[in-house]
Amino acid sequence: MKKMMVFVVLLLVMTPHESRAQFGGVVYDPTNLHKAVLRYEQLQRHLVQLQMTYQKIVSQYNLALAMTRNIQNMPARYRASFSPWRNLTTVPDLYRNTGGWVNGVNTGSPAVIQSGYQSATHPLHPYSPTTIANMSPEELQRATANYATVELRDGVNTNSMQTVGNIRANSLLMQRQISNLEQDSLSNDPSLNTVVAVLNKINATNVLILRTLQDANNLRVAEIEQEIVCSKQERDDITKAINADGYQRQNMITQVNRITTGLETSLRNYRLP
Repeated sequence: MKKMMVFVVLLLVMTPHESRAQFGGVVYDPTNLHKAVLRYEQLQRHLVQLQMTYQKIVSQYNLALAMTRNIQNMPARYRASFSPWRNLTTVPDLYRNTGGWVNGVNTGSPAVIQSGYQSATHPLHPYSPTTIANMSPEELQRATANYATVELRDGVNTNSMQTVGNIRANSLLMQRQISNLEQDSLSNDPSLNTVVAVLNKINATNVLILRTLQDANNLRVAEIEQEIVCSKQERDDITKAINADGYQRQNMITQVNRITTGLETSLRNYRLP
């Protein structure tokens, strides 16, 4: 009997019992709850960051969209007409001596310019050896300086004509390139308004500006050369006047006395026949 009671007690002890939760059937774990709260706060921060990123992306998209919009009807708003280059003409060229000059300044050909310039100007003949031998040193210096002035002026004139001729000969190609750039700049074609395309057009514009400045500098150099020759001629004229004045002041009295010596005696002794 005692053995039977001990067995029953052991059986009751060893039999599993149903667990009961502390709060309405939910097991409370403080560690898991703390981790869940931290995770929730982290998710909230991520949400705020995602919202800020979204607003930034939307703003960038709106800016990019606004930057892709073209101005409507750009050709009518901005296209302008300019005076084209015109070739030089001389009509009717009565004595047939200006055609080479005109052709030279329209084409820039050096041979045509030289021939045309010689046909339209007085030829410069050299002094004969006899004439040079009979000149005093001062006269020879003055004559050769004047000769040099004409030669320099001829060189500057033909050089200026070639500069003008080259610019005028290239004017049609330059106008065509400017027209192409203008059409591409005013076009609404998306392929011509990409970032790379716009940069290419800006670079092409800068190159055209450099070419134009180069032509302007060439013209300015030709103009300065003309001014230098004119200054040289003015300097020669002033120098001749100064030298002549100095010579007269130094030698006039002697020369006058040489001429008038004995004139008074001759007049007194003169008798009508």
